[in-house]
Amino acid sequence: MNKFVKTILKTLLGLFVLLNIVVLFHAYKFTYYYETGDKSVIQQGMKSGWDKTSDMLFGINAAKQPNVAPDTAYDPVTLTTKDSLKLSSWNMTVPNAKGTVLLFHGHGSKKSALMEEAHQFRKLGYNTFLTDFRAHGSSEGNTCTIGYTETEDIKLAYEYVQSLGEDTLVLYGISMGAATVAKAISEYALKPYKVILEMPFGSLTEAVKGRVKMMQLPAEPISTLLTFWGGTIHGFWAFNYNVAQYAQNIKSPILLQWGATDPRVTKKETDDVFAAIAAPKKLVVYEQSGHQSLAANESTKWQENVKAFLEK
Repeated sequence: MNKFVKTILKTLLGLFVLLNIVVLFHAYKFTYYYETGDKSVIQQGMKSGWDKTSDMLFGINAAKQPNVAPDTAYDPVTLTTKDSLKLSSWNMTVPNAKGTVLLFHGHGSKKSALMEEAHQFRKLGYNTFLTDFRAHGSSEGNTCTIGYTETEDIKLAYEYVQSLGEDTLVLYGISMGAATVAKAISEYALKPYKVILEMPFGSLTEAVKGRVKMMQLPAEPISTLLTFWGGTIHGFWAFNYNVAQYAQNIKSPILLQWGATDPRVTKKETDDVFAAIAAPKKLVVYEQSGHQSLAANESTKWQENVKAFLEK
């Protein structure tokens, strides 16, 4: 092998190592949330040139989103994980409830972001129970695994509501919350009355691709490397995280909903999840919506479909 070829190979190897180092930092920041008010988090309009360069090379420091207090009465509930993390929940009841809907938010969000959905469920006669995933909102912890370990959070909420004597439980999730609901049902053999999944990603790999696409970066090899390092950092094989496979194990009726202009979750992902469902199912596509609250953006359509699904 001549000197020129060796130089080229060494250069390529160096670039590959450098790329992995950069991606490793981004994978960490993608799954870590600082406490609200932490000085490490700098608002976008106040960032210097170096701050912006640092974001590009090492990822963005993101803080937990603080909850907005609800304008309706609620009972605060604290759930405790096996790692002693305290999870913050709100229990909102209505007279003569038909059951309880447990609501789970998306990645980087908070439980108060689901107040519109919760309000509509209560109008339909259901209690609502909202929980901040670990590392989100008012819950403890700083590490998020995009639904891999957060299944315990759903199990804890499910078992708490059951302990109140409730036997008609509806699980609702949006985005990461929807994927985690599917995984939790499969992992813990939960048996909810019905399930509503909105915009779940098809797999963790696809979720990362959606994030990379939003950053206007080439999907490969960045998505594969981010998936690998994200799972490795937190001790699991991320390529096995497949929502379509989890959906096969759900026995409860499922309403799957998706926005046709969603820039993160593709039609193929949605179709794959829907095709995998063996239980009674319905797919509703919202033509005027993207990756957002369908209940807020196309409220009449959402209300009609959710009401029909719950009353069927």
